[in-house]
Amino acid sequence: MTPPQEADRAMVRHALATLAYRGAKALRDAPAAVPAYRAAPGSRTPLELLAHMGDLMEWALSLAKGEPAWHDSTPVAWEKEETRFFETLGRFDDCLASSEPLHASLQKLFQGPVADTLTHIGQIAMLRRMAGSPMRGENYFVADVVVGRVGPDQAAPTKEFA
Repeated sequence: MTPPQEADRAMVRHALATLAYRGAKALRDAPAAVPAYRAAPGSRTPLELLAHMGDLMEWALSLAKGEPAWHDSTPVAWEKEETRFFETLGRFDDCLASSEPLHASLQKLFQGPVADTLTHIGQIAMLRRMAGSPMRGENYFVADVVVGRVGPDQAAPTKEFA
């Protein structure tokens, strides 16, 4: 890999670590009513968004490996979807950490599935608030986001807002 390719992979891996950090915060300790909360008829529930996030990460991995495949999963239990999301995020990060050639551009992987997933994490955070279970705001600029740490176990917040 050339240095620019390494730098691009490192940047996308940092984006994945950011997804993990923000996603863990949005998903952690969600009360039982949150997964099924629906803001309006026809809108997605947090559970449906979480299942879609797992689908997006599976799609990103399939694109990176040159075997593009999209699947619309039927949501299962919150805990299972959370596990699937973080496991798939980890497999995608492992792929980017390897020296294997990628079969999709990093820019396209970021602009599509990675950015879409970040949007959905924000939607889950907003829906939690609407369902009566807000999470505290945070200065994410100073958050302890670490490349390669893409599981549900994340550092404690550095600077949350009251």
